Amino acid sequence: MTGPGMLGLTEADWGIILLSLRIALVAILFALPLAFAAAWLLARHSFPGKSLLQAIITLPLVLPPVVTGYLLLLWFGARGAFGAPLNEWFGISFAFRWTGAALAAGVMAFPLLVRPMRLSIENIDRGLEEAARTLGAGRIVAFLTVTLPMLLPGIIAGAVLGFAKALGEFGATITFVSNIPGETQTLSLAIYSLMQTPAGDSAALKLILVSAFLSVAAVILSEWLQRRFDTRRPG
Repeated sequence: MTGPGMLGLTEADWGIILLSLRIALVAILFALPLAFAAAWLLARHSFPGKSLLQAIITLPLVLPPVVTGYLLLLWFGARGAFGAPLNEWFGISFAFRWTGAALAAGVMAFPLLVRPMRLSIENIDRGLEEAARTLGAGRIVAFLTVTLPMLLPGIIAGAVLGFAKALGEFGATITFVSNIPGETQTLSLAIYSLMQTPAGDSAALKLILVSAFLSVAAVILSEWLQRRFDTRRPG
């Protein structure tokens, strides 16, 4: 058994931390484009069922996480409506794998990604976009040179906040992909396991401190980026 290393963390502790960071990062990278599309749709378009779409996007924040995890198990499990064809046709499996933990984390973080991006899109001065287009810029060029730079701080702030949420995800993950050391056991699940074992308090405390540090750092970074966005906003 490997003894404590840097910061009193064992090799197993570092494995849990790195797996958690990997799952959270993959979750945000895949959720971000979908969240941006949803934010753009909600901010720029009016259509029947818009309120319903907004409610569905918000559901992971208000539903008990175990309910979200159970729904993911039904839809993306080995025999789920989406999980079975994905596994059969593309070899993509979510059940009891780290990919399933990333999916659960991405779903839970999704509303936190959409909201700041939607607010950023709504606060853009549409006149600047129109001015760029009257000067000859096409729709795509205007978006890349005018719109996206103004949105970037909000996108980054939302991504960092979503990352913090994904990093601390527990209920949906343990319901969907269980608590498998080395595969799906993230920081939150490892802390839970240690708290259930005799004399596990000291080991759990180290991971709690690491988890708290990472989450607080992510929130502070998100707030800093949002303040920078606010100070740079025209008007």
